[in-house]
Amino acid sequence: MSALTLFSQMARNNAWSNDRILGAACQLSQDAFTAPRTGFFPSLRLTLGHIYLADLFFLDALTQGGRGREVFQQGEPETASELREVQAKADTTLIAFCDQGFAPDATVLFGWSGGPATERVEAALLQLFQHQIHHRGQAHAMLSGTDVAPPPLDEFFPGFERSASATRYWDMRP
Repeated sequence: MSALTLFSQMARNNAWSNDRILGAACQLSQDAFTAPRTGFFPSLRLTLGHIYLADLFFLDALTQGGRGREVFQQGEPETASELREVQAKADTTLIAFCDQGFAPDATVLFGWSGGPATERVEAALLQLFQHQIHHRGQAHAMLSGTDVAPPPLDEFFPGFERSASATRYWDMRP
């Protein structure tokens, strides 16, 4: 598998995982979605909202959108269903970016709080995926303390265990 194919598949896995965790969050009441919980961000809304805002920050840099840290000023959507909708749009943008490909030595300029920084696109994508996995794991644990069972998020790549819900993402292969 080439590196570009791997990034495209990781973007699809990312979209599937976000849809699964947000689908579970949509089953919660608004009070349960915003209730204080143990985690770096102290609620499911804030944890999943942080994933979305960080995605927007990375996507803005990758697509040269020019907004930089401004994306964080908009705040997280209020409800799980609103968040699921906008996260799906961000995930579609990420898939399209990965599918278009990029040169192995391509770089991207980030507007970090400490000033602008140039990074390799490959490293930026790896960081984006790792960031998502990290915080989705926290949201997964938070869901364990609710009436909604946290969904499996590790049944995507191997064909023998691929979740049926992953098919629409998997079949989008470039």
